[in-house]
Order: sequence, then structure tokens, then C-alpha cells
Amino acid sequence: MWPFNRKRKPQRRNYAGASINRLTSDWVSSGTSADAEVKNNLRVLRNRARSLVRDSDFAKSALRAVRNNVVGQGIKHQAQVRMIRGGRLDERLNGLIEFEFARWSKASNCHCGGTLSWNAIQGLAINSMIESGEVFIRLVNQSFGDSRVPLGLEIIEADLLDDDYTGIEKNGNRVRMGVEVDEWSRPVAFHFLNYHPGDYQFVNNNLGVKRRTRVPANEIIHLYSVDRPGQTRGITAFASAIMRLNNLKGFEEAEIIAARASSAMMGFVRTPDQELFEDGTYAEQSVLDFAPGSIRRLAPGEEMQFFSPTRPDDAFTPFVAQMLRAVAAGVGCSYTQVSSDFSQSNSSSSRLELLEPRAHYRTLQQYLIDNLCQPIYERWMEMAVMSGVVRAPGFDIDPDRYYESKWVAPAAQFVDPQKEAEAYKSLVRSGIMTLSQVIALHGGDFEETMRQRQHELATLDELGIVTDTDPSEVTKAGQAQNPPAPPTSHPVMHEEGEAIDG
Repeated sequence: MWPFNRKRKPQRRNYAGASINRLTSDWVSSGTSADAEVKNNLRVLRNRARSLVRDSDFAKSALRAVRNNVVGQGIKHQAQVRMIRGGRLDERLNGLIEFEFARWSKASNCHCGGTLSWNAIQGLAINSMIESGEVFIRLVNQSFGDSRVPLGLEIIEADLLDDDYTGIEKNGNRVRMGVEVDEWSRPVAFHFLNYHPGDYQFVNNNLGVKRRTRVPANEIIHLYSVDRPGQTRGITAFASAIMRLNNLKGFEEAEIIAARASSAMMGFVRTPDQELFEDGTYAEQSVLDFAPGSIRRLAPGEEMQFFSPTRPDDAFTPFVAQMLRAVAAGVGCSYTQVSSDFSQSNSSSSRLELLEPRAHYRTLQQYLIDNLCQPIYERWMEMAVMSGVVRAPGFDIDPDRYYESKWVAPAAQFVDPQKEAEAYKSLVRSGIMTLSQVIALHGGDFEETMRQRQHELATLDELGIVTDTDPSEVTKAGQAQNPPAPPTSHPVMHEEGEAIDG
């Protein structure tokens, strides 16, 4: 058979990323499940992230940036109960609900420990999610302080969930790192340690045989970022930046030591015959003390060699900047927020730099609203109705009507207020956005803003004050919208009664 009649064996086509060669031979990868991957690294990553936040200015700054932009002074609640007839907002009932919820939100009422207000709990929750990877909030049906609503919140650190407890319960449920799930992997209970594993200095070991407590899932809110299907526990947001931050810390320390050593060495004296001094050192090893402005004479044959410091290195600043850009990308904030370096920033670059972090912040805000704020509010409403604090006819039939609410997150800060205000104005005038949407983007409530605006304009009219902020009175150019008509010229009558122009 002729060679050209042979059938060629089809060649396998591989992804370049899956190739194994001398450049990828040290690339270790695994096909473990999400939980197996988390289990092997959970504690180490969490503890290292906390260590960096404690000791690294940049890690602390990144954490602060996320908290301030996601929660700030708190995600505000607005009741949105509507009347059955007409569908209009029930302002009287909504006002009562907001008043009672604000009263409950005080630290002494909403927190079991009495030290955290509702806004502070939100801040601690996002802090723990970013730093430790997860946090647990337990809903306790009990009154604290002078609260009229029997509900308190207990904040539980991630360490207290027994990640060593994995197996099968007697009821057939599986337990994964302390989380008991059913056949659909839906959490049904959480197994918490009775004391913090790192609190050994303050815990009596003779507390009893029982090591952990099973808490039903309907009493627990588990906040964490789900990165893979089937993931049961959360991982710190600093996971991808831990090594970089640690290396950066070591690099800074090395540069500081080198700079101090360089600045401490001024020069050497060399002798031609390498004679020994009385202390056994060579002459060239001796460093003379020089006071500022002093002049020393050298012995015959001696030569002075001066040391030229080269620290810090010229590449130090750009290297640190590049490292911090990577850290910011991993955590989800901007470079300037991590470094506080605005030397190369202008209005355009700052706006572009904040676009991606703002989208990330909005995602985290919505996550907190869906998984923390609204569930706790619904439990609060249920307990408020049961205790008689809020009268809600038909609540047992249609509770969702009373759960309706709006959560207003902190506003994004203007980079260029004038340009952004003009952009919002154009969007509203073109119908792409509504005025309420613009107000909500900046942390305000439309109804409250309009009522306050109405009150201000009425007060100005009553006092006869016209400002250039009232579009009904003054144009954008500062001209009166409805200028008064010029006074009419009354004709002057002649003696014979003939009118002449006056």
C-alpha cells in the first residue's frame, strides 16, 4: 500500500491552558469540591487575613473602604405598606412602623449584648464577611433593654461554628464543617462551640462534657459569599491578596533596614599596610564618628572612602503602587482607597477608577438587603404584631403586604458634582431615570425630600424670599421666570379733554 493511501491518525486538540510542559510543570491544581477546598484552608486564611488587618495599613484601609461605601452610617429602612383600596401608601401606618423600628434599632434594644446599634451591626457584618469570610446572626425572641418588641440579635464569629464537625446525624442529615444540611443541601441547623477556641485564657475547662450546641437554621442568618456551587462556608475576601500583602510588608521592612544601615555608614579609612589595631580589627574595618560640620585629619598614607547610600531604591514607589493595585483588585476597591495616594489622580481618572468598585459595592449592598436587612425586618414585624406594638389587620392572611419596604443604601460620592448633576438632569428630562431614582442613588427618600422641599418653598414664599435654587422663580441663568410687567404709561388729558402721550 502506497504511503499516501494511509489514513492519518487524528491529532488531539488541547487547550493551551491545560498543556503540561517545562513552563507549567510546577503548576499544581486539584479537582476537589468547594467544601473540600474550603476545609483545607479555612482557618489559616481567616487567621492570616486578621493578622494583616491588624498589622498592615493597606489591609486596614481596604477593609475600611468597603465598609464605608457599602454600609456607611447604615442602610436606612422605609416602610411601604399600601392601602387595600387604591394602592396608595398608608402614610399613617408607615410612619408608626418606622418610629417603632427606629426605637428598636438602638443598641440597648436590638443587640443582645447591648453594645451595637442596628447600623453598627450592619457595619460589623460586612467587616466580618470581608475579613473572616463569614458571620452569623442569631435571632433571639426576647426583649432587651426597654424594647417593646421581643427580638434581639446575637453576633456570632465564624470561629465558633465547629468546622471539625463533619459526618452523618442520627436523623440522616449530613454535617459539613458544622452546618447540618438535608438531602437538598439546605441548612437545617448549625452546630456552634460553647466557647471560642481562642478564648482559652478566659474559659474554665470544667464547663461540662457538652462541647457544642445545635441551633435550628430558622434562628440563624449566615452571611458569606458563595463562589462555587455546593459551598457551605465562606472564605475571606483577602484570600487572593494575602501573599502579596505579606510580601509587600517584608519588602518594606527590608527597604527600611537597608535605608537605616545606609544612612548610618558615612565612610571608611583605608591604610596601606592593613595593620591591626589594639582591639584586633583591621584598620579598614574601623568606622570613624563624624559630627556634622567636623573636619578630621588623616595619618600619612591613609585614604578616606565615602559611602554613597542608594536607599530607598528608585523603583520602590512604582513597585509598591503596582502591588497595591493588585490588592485593590482582589478585595474589590480602588487603588486610591487603599493607598490614599491621589498624586496622579484627576476628575476623569478618579471617575473611571471608581466605576468598578461602585458596582461591587452595590452588589454587596443588595446582598445585605436581601439576606440581612429584610429577613430581620420581617422577623421584627412578626414579633411587633404578635406583641401588639403594631396593629396589622389581616396580617395572618397576607403578611407580605406588611413586609413591603424600601432600603436606602449610602449614596455614592460625587467625583465632579457639577458634571454629574447635569448628567442626572438630562437623564430625568429624557425619561431614562426618575427623580426618585436619582434621589435614592444619593441616599435620600423621594417622599421625604419632596415634603421637605415643599416646606422650604412655602416658607420662602411666605417671607418673600426668592433664591436661584427655585426653578419656578429663577431660570438657570439667574433671570426671573415671570418678570413683572413694566408700569403702564397713563395718558395725560389736555384741558379740552384730548388725550396726549404722557
